[in-house]
Amino acid sequence: MDIIEQKYQAALDYLYGFVDFSLTKQDHLAAAHFDLQRMVDLMGLMGNPQDHYPVIHVAGTKGKGSTAAMIASILQSAGYRVGLYTSPHLQDYCERIQVDRKSISHAALTTLVEKTKPFVEKVQGLTTFEITTALAFQAFADAKVEIAVVEVGLGGRLDATNVVKPLVAVITSLSYDHMNVLGNTISEIATEKAGIIKRNRPVILAPQEETPRRVIEKIAAERNAPLIRVGVDFLYSSISHSLDGQTLMLWPKEDQEHINEFIEKGEQVDWKPLQITMPLLGYHQVQNAATAFSTIREARKQGIKFSDKAIEDGFTNVQWPGRFELISKDPIVILDSAHNQDSALKLRVAIDDYLSEKPVILIFGVSEDKDIPGMFTQLMPRIKMVIATQSTHPRALAANKLVELAHQFGRPAIATPDISSALECAVKQAGSDSAIVVAGSIFVAAAAREEWPKLKKHINEIRIT
Repeated sequence: MDIIEQKYQAALDYLYGFVDFSLTKQDHLAAAHFDLQRMVDLMGLMGNPQDHYPVIHVAGTKGKGSTAAMIASILQSAGYRVGLYTSPHLQDYCERIQVDRKSISHAALTTLVEKTKPFVEKVQGLTTFEITTALAFQAFADAKVEIAVVEVGLGGRLDATNVVKPLVAVITSLSYDHMNVLGNTISEIATEKAGIIKRNRPVILAPQEETPRRVIEKIAAERNAPLIRVGVDFLYSSISHSLDGQTLMLWPKEDQEHINEFIEKGEQVDWKPLQITMPLLGYHQVQNAATAFSTIREARKQGIKFSDKAIEDGFTNVQWPGRFELISKDPIVILDSAHNQDSALKLRVAIDDYLSEKPVILIFGVSEDKDIPGMFTQLMPRIKMVIATQSTHPRALAANKLVELAHQFGRPAIATPDISSALECAVKQAGSDSAIVVAGSIFVAAAAREEWPKLKKHINEIRIT
């Protein structure tokens, strides 16, 4: 290990030396652990770097990372220098902090940590995520980004990112997750997510069930925040899809008469809606794309300039690995990060859309605090067999316990804790007719993504044995 990597590892050890709620069992968490004042104090000491550039702030239960990536890609295609902050990372910690979709270097993170240490020492009780968020805000200021897209970590109201004054706030799909912190009802969860809504600042709301939609509408009205509802004020439709990508069209409600004529007469009319093609798969990504485009349209009203070509290029070039990501066609191997019942439903719909004629072998590993019965309820009707595995994450559920749960849903299952071995087992079981889907945890998806290139060199030998 060279000196740069030694210093980088020391920087990570320093960050992980603070309280890291992502590694904490969820039944040990409560809202009382989250205090935005710590972040306010830290950012004040650092000179509030988050105020040096406009910010698009993205919250939600599912889809917020994909939506943030789409927004950032469009802005970059428009010629802006763009910061993107997301969490967790897939394979490398520095993925969380990107400038023009490139992760900052290990050396840069090390320098940022050293630069920030004196300020951190003056604020009691800071967490790993809070410090990392501060590093991101400083990195963007140092890089002189022209705009930043910032994904909320958990919730919204008390999240470390909620010190920003957003150009536009975005709330993606809401469902049950992190109930120990956010509340046990969807209304309570929606209220926490709506904490990113700022007075007089516009809000984009992705398609929602009625209860969370009403909560968001009420809070937006109370704060005089203009609300744009995707699926109501802005509409979308899938045109075609395959494992190579999908095409969709997007239009504002006021263009509905034009759309009606376009639907009836097709190419015979002069007017056409915006049609985009993107590599991200699944109908849920169509909704995320509509949410991203609604956000960009609102940003245009706030002075951000871009062309339709930049929009098209941004969607064409967007990348968001580990989310219904096709990493092999022979055999078909798809990585996903579905980790609650709602995302498992979206995964099953995607399986039906893209793998309708394929039996599916599911490699599944998940944190012990997740709603596994809820996820299995959605997935098992489309699953041929389960290969239970587990990541090295401290909250990972033991593979043999997943086998017991899979058996309760009437599916054959075997425990293979090592992810490389689980992939090899799946290849043997899949033969030439089945597809392999990896899901349950971003940590499992990340490990599979890292192991697959090593394994694919020996696919033929594996199939024979």
